[in-house]
Amino acid sequence: MRNRASCSNLASLVSLLLVAACSTTPAVTREPEQSTHVVEADGKGESTKSIVGPSGGAPVETAPPNVPQFKPAFAGQTRAPGVHTKTAFRAVEIASGLDLPWALAFLPDGRMLVTEKHVGRLSILSVEGKRSAPVAGVPRVDGRDQGGLLDVVTSPDYAKTRLVYFSYYEPREGGNGLAVARAKLIDSATPKLEGVQVIYRMQPTLDSTMHAGGRIVFAPDGTLFITQGERSILPGRVQARDLGSDFGKLVRLLPDGTIPKDNPFVDRKGARPEIWTLGHRNVLGAALDAQNRLWVAEMGPRGGDELNLIERGKDYGWPTIGYGEEYSGEPIHQTTQAPGLEQPRYYWDPVISPGALMIYSGALFPEWKGNFFIAGLSSKALIRLVMADDRVVGEERLLTDRDERIRDVTQGPDGALYVLTDGSSAKLLKLMP
Repeated sequence: MRNRASCSNLASLVSLLLVAACSTTPAVTREPEQSTHVVEADGKGESTKSIVGPSGGAPVETAPPNVPQFKPAFAGQTRAPGVHTKTAFRAVEIASGLDLPWALAFLPDGRMLVTEKHVGRLSILSVEGKRSAPVAGVPRVDGRDQGGLLDVVTSPDYAKTRLVYFSYYEPREGGNGLAVARAKLIDSATPKLEGVQVIYRMQPTLDSTMHAGGRIVFAPDGTLFITQGERSILPGRVQARDLGSDFGKLVRLLPDGTIPKDNPFVDRKGARPEIWTLGHRNVLGAALDAQNRLWVAEMGPRGGDELNLIERGKDYGWPTIGYGEEYSGEPIHQTTQAPGLEQPRYYWDPVISPGALMIYSGALFPEWKGNFFIAGLSSKALIRLVMADDRVVGEERLLTDRDERIRDVTQGPDGALYVLTDGSSAKLLKLMP
């Protein structure tokens, strides 16, 4: 193990290089935790590239872990038995030529809103996949690296208000930060956003092109959750468990951006009142289960992607505990467990790079009812998890024959699964029997 001073010096150097690399010109780059990392495993010369393995009780992951000295805290916390879908299905291409899409949301008539992140473009897709003119009125975005226009969701009362909510990297003096805005969608031949109102701004401002999170989830009580990251570079990472910062936190707001009175840290001196949970690295996947509990799929470093059940006021431990290491191979954590810090319900090492999370509730695929689906980026797979008593009891990797990074997965009103691939010429796929 290298000493703490060398780790700190390396992290500081990486931070300076990342900041220096930022420019005002958008550049399409691969996100570090979303690229396939192939290195030799300790002592054996084996590849750590993810390999989709057999079922029949064996895990689908057959590659050795990046951090073999870290052991699971309980049986079944990683490498669950492989399972295979018995229902025949097909993937139909609905649209193509999308430029780094990030999210998909359905309108009441079955058409879809889609974001393309680096160019900051919002469009409407017809049921057949025909794209509208770009929706006018989208605010200027910082489109570098992992930035740009991210999630989009419709308000629960959209039929009445026509309100849509969206997240993006907001350019600011001295850097940027995640922002969430809402606006009325004027749905016409030349669609536009009217009355754009920023309801949330991540604080503080930092010049980083990474780890801002960005998923938006409405809860049945009318509040909304916003997932965030710790901005990756060291000045942000060290704030992930600091209640005076939004970095590395999930926040909970009312639809107009005001703070719910029952948030856990509303009355704590020095704490930001919007915070719901803390100690996260970078949460890009979030969904409510049948009990209206929030689950998230969280990006780890090299090893240590996590599935977490979110509970009010809890601390999920990053960067104090975890199951991964730096991309350089340097250690991050001295331990995987500590008092008062939550354990993931499941983790992956090597990583899958979770880009989105969906919990299936439709009738089109009865076999998949209650299953979790995760968009896998570096794993180039749609990951299916079978759950029992809040534990993963089976894992499957779908669409691997396409050899495409998966960015988003959404359940349509028809019960089909709609999947966005990643890249400069990405596709929208529809999975149906």
